[in-house]
Amino acid sequence: MSELFDDLGTPLTLAGPPQRVVSLVPSLTEAIAVTAPGLLAGVTDYCTQPAGLDVPRVGGSKWPDLDRVQAARPDLVIANAEENRREDVQALRAAGFTVWVTNPRTLAQAFTSLASLFAACGLDRPLWWDEARKVWAPTFDGSPPARRAAVPIWRRPWMVLGPDTFAADLLLHLGIGNVFADATERYPKTSAAEILRRRPDLVVLPDEPYAFHRADGPEVFDDVPTALVSGRHLTWYGPSLVEARDVLERQLA
Repeated sequence: MSELFDDLGTPLTLAGPPQRVVSLVPSLTEAIAVTAPGLLAGVTDYCTQPAGLDVPRVGGSKWPDLDRVQAARPDLVIANAEENRREDVQALRAAGFTVWVTNPRTLAQAFTSLASLFAACGLDRPLWWDEARKVWAPTFDGSPPARRAAVPIWRRPWMVLGPDTFAADLLLHLGIGNVFADATERYPKTSAAEILRRRPDLVVLPDEPYAFHRADGPEVFDDVPTALVSGRHLTWYGPSLVEARDVLERQLA
């Protein structure tokens, strides 16, 4: 028996490396599937990567079917502090299941979080983890960003990336600051008028969680340049980080 601590500092006891894992986080589903696919005993309906993933489904990330999660007989359930509800985590723990909660808010924390999760699963850090670290090795040095952007993540009502968020930190590594970095909330509600009032150099429109596209989003911002980007490469932490820098730099050019 070994005591481990998840990203929230919660002590967890595992009898040994888990043999059956249920993932409630799409990016971590991809991370486990690419690294040790035989571990997955259940994933959410929104776990779309890697393509062709053939694993029992347990409902949505926000509203998983806890009966199906338990029926998968997991040794470990993986959740995220933002994507999953605290009450679901508590219910699973009350039922006797071990739940590992991740909570990275910076790129550096994402790599540390992944390494801790792999260690808890009895896995060595995979080659893609090392490759992603090399890709993102030119870290943000604190100098003023070349451009400032607003990053809506929802519409009706408008919501944007605020401070202390993984995606905002990722953009800083690409030389793009956040015009809502002074917000008091991490994902503040706002308006198109307020976004424009802050005079961003760029409005970044990811295709998830809200599916912005050419006919839904750019038309609101008049003369401000907009960039439609891959939400997976902006917000997921896992194997997608290997190609995320190249993908985002092209989409943000």
